[in-house]
Amino acid sequence: METSMTHMKRRRQRTRLTVAIAAAATLVGGFVATMTLPASAAAIDTNLSLSGGADGSSKASGTSYGNVKDGNTSTYWSPSGSTGYVSVKWGSATTVSSAVIKQASGGGSIGSWRLLNADKGSVLASGSGDPGTVSFASTSLKKLTLDITSASGTPRIAEFETYAGSGSNPTPTATPTVTPTVTPTGNPGTGTPTGQWPSSAGSVKISGTVSVSGTFDGGMKTYCCIGDGGQSESQDPMFKIANGGTLQNVIIGSPAGDGVHCEGTCTLRNVWWNDIGEDAATFKGTGGGTSYVIGGGARSGSDKTFQHNGNGTVSISGFYLKGSGKLYRACGNCSSSHQRHVRIDNVLVSDVDMVAGINSNWGDTATITRLVVDGGATVCGKYKGVSKGSEPSYIGEGWNDANCKVTKSDVTYR
Repeated sequence: METSMTHMKRRRQRTRLTVAIAAAATLVGGFVATMTLPASAAAIDTNLSLSGGADGSSKASGTSYGNVKDGNTSTYWSPSGSTGYVSVKWGSATTVSSAVIKQASGGGSIGSWRLLNADKGSVLASGSGDPGTVSFASTSLKKLTLDITSASGTPRIAEFETYAGSGSNPTPTATPTVTPTVTPTGNPGTGTPTGQWPSSAGSVKISGTVSVSGTFDGGMKTYCCIGDGGQSESQDPMFKIANGGTLQNVIIGSPAGDGVHCEGTCTLRNVWWNDIGEDAATFKGTGGGTSYVIGGGARSGSDKTFQHNGNGTVSISGFYLKGSGKLYRACGNCSSSHQRHVRIDNVLVSDVDMVAGINSNWGDTATITRLVVDGGATVCGKYKGVSKGSEPSYIGEGWNDANCKVTKSDVTYR
């Protein structure tokens, strides 16, 4: 057991028999709840880039501008050097208010960037590091440009997604039947989390792991039931997501087994865990790159919420957590040791022991901004990672150092 700060259980690598479900229908309360893979596009906040074109300043050999809007995270665009720009464009004026920038593994780290209204040359947003999810004032334009102004090497942009809203499913309008009783009114992907919970659009009972390749949209239905709802590490996951896949607009009921497994990079958009159980999600990919948790929430956990066993970066934004040991933990004793990174922005936590646990001896980092804490919590805890079979030792809390990139002004307590 990792005994510091909260009850931590070791992650064991295991091979699991997965039942792939392409479509399922369950009779619940007199109606049929249907699960389909892939989801109907009508249920999704449309990625506007898919219907547009693309151009840019330059492109490295073997890359293409069009790769940033093909819906495939295994392809990418790179400039011919460390800086450059890529644009998505439309034949007529299109209203856009957010973008999601997904990087491919193996490229240089972005130092600074700007998002431009290319029609007027005006700056809509700017920042440093991986842009991730970017929101800006709703703007009607024909061309939107990502301008990379500095980087450690040649960056790789896998997808330049654009949305009229937050990039996630519109908020349900029915009155929630669970506590709290007010339907969320903000954008779950980029708005400020309020601690409110969505209503369910129906129930779907599954008997085996759902394998997701591409995008699975759950239509805000509640999916269960695998496992026993406890901390047993022998449970199967509810969803297993292939590299580059997206799970969105899903409420995960109880029991939920071992939650969600991301086999490579993945996106979890507007996913809600009614009861965390063992873990909400485990990030297992070892090919680098960034996985995204955009919006959503989780509650009623006793250990970790997001477990990072592979390498690369996990980006968590617009998320709400109620009652758990940790929001994020970089594995401290997996069979393979990796350097891992987490970015946490615009997150609300309540009744948790620690926000992020990282292994400083392996060079892990936690970058935390716009964090709201109800009560008290260790914000960034540093551990000494060890080989499998041993237990990590807790070093202490870090502030504004090489591993814990967070200042006290980044955190609001209430």
